[in-house]
Amino acid sequence: MRASELKGKLIAVPGTMTTAFLILKLFEPDFRHVVVPFDKIFDRVAKGKADAGLIIHEGQLTFSTLGLHKVVDLGEWWHKETKLPLPLGGNFVRKDLGAKLIAQISYTLRKSIEYALEHRDEALNYAMQFARDMEEEVADKFVGMYVNDRTLNYGQAERRAIQLLLDMGHQKKIINQRVRIEFAE
Repeated sequence: MRASELKGKLIAVPGTMTTAFLILKLFEPDFRHVVVPFDKIFDRVAKGKADAGLIIHEGQLTFSTLGLHKVVDLGEWWHKETKLPLPLGGNFVRKDLGAKLIAQISYTLRKSIEYALEHRDEALNYAMQFARDMEEEVADKFVGMYVNDRTLNYGQAERRAIQLLLDMGHQKKIINQRVRIEFAE
């Protein structure tokens, strides 16, 4: 199956309120979907209960070991279209908590991430207890995809990417109302 063949197909997705789903809808708006826990998507596709699966987490690195093939890498597609990184994950804080508490939360998160980056082996060893039958090499690559210098240095490109993603979702009527992001320093 090629990317152009996703139109009208049944795609197993990890949820409809995910960045992955939003990106897929931007890429190809015309498909049917079934929500499946992210770690069960491979099985759903392998058993022919879905035409394709929207893969997140470590599945991005392990799908080929199960005899599955990539139809499209939506991160690559996003970057080709926008020249921006695909925004995945994030920490959100309610504004009504006040500037002082928001600053404390931001500081604590930053220090935690800095510690993890400075003590990568220790952090990876801890994380391995939660890895779903993942080999350490794959886990290390996966963690590096999501916990890196960009996590700490959320610059203008990353901020533009988030706003653009939300704006595009709103323009395509995937998101009901316009969302304006404010960033805590």
